Amino acid sequence: MKRVNNSMKVFVLMATTMTLTSACYKDKLAEDQDQPQVKPVFHDYLSQDSVTHGSYTLIFTNYSPDFATDAGSKVKDRMIDAFFKVYPEEATIYNPKTATKVYFNIDPSYTGVAETGNATVRINPKWMLATPTDLDVVTHEVMHIVQAYKGSNPGWLVEGIADYARYTLGIDNATAGWSLPNYSGDQNYTGSYRITARFLVWLDKHVKAGIVKSLDAACRDNTYSDQTWKTLTGKTVDELWTAYSQNPAL
Repeated sequence: MKRVNNSMKVFVLMATTMTLTSACYKDKLAEDQDQPQVKPVFHDYLSQDSVTHGSYTLIFTNYSPDFATDAGSKVKDRMIDAFFKVYPEEATIYNPKTATKVYFNIDPSYTGVAETGNATVRINPKWMLATPTDLDVVTHEVMHIVQAYKGSNPGWLVEGIADYARYTLGIDNATAGWSLPNYSGDQNYTGSYRITARFLVWLDKHVKAGIVKSLDAACRDNTYSDQTWKTLTGKTVDELWTAYSQNPAL
């Protein structure tokens, strides 16, 4: 593994035209996937690491004084390790043509948890310092880079697949207190994130092995439609959800 650190402060204008593929851990996601743009960040970075391992390079840039501490350094190292464990796995399974250079920006001006666009993950330092065991935020976010979807795909499925990847490939979800929710009658497959992810796990186990990989490919190829479910399983997504709701055990 090759690692280069640059602590020299420079003026950086980041992502003035970056289109988001995900704004994760929000209360709601617009179903039409009209994506906002990442707001420009006008401040100096405090440190920057370039780490290369095999085919992949991670540029890890910190803009937060709070993260420029021993605690932040420990979290950074664990996030870097997490990236090099899960990203190659996700790429191998879902999209070997994914980006080979990825950027992590620790940005104190961002008030969500994390968001991803154009091979760049923007991360809230307060969240990572407060929940340093939640390393599988990395697993979820870099799956969005692997997804690289074209066209308009339903947001609930995009996020559901990312959380499916977190569930199946996650490093330590249990320590972070993250798990799939039990089924309840007020849920729907459009619930997104963990609700959709659990439905996908059930489908893979009880209906069609490999269905998530097929759905992911259809979204990336811009061929996904409601008909995709019937083509893959012989049933509509509503029929599949009904079957799931009647016997949701994994």
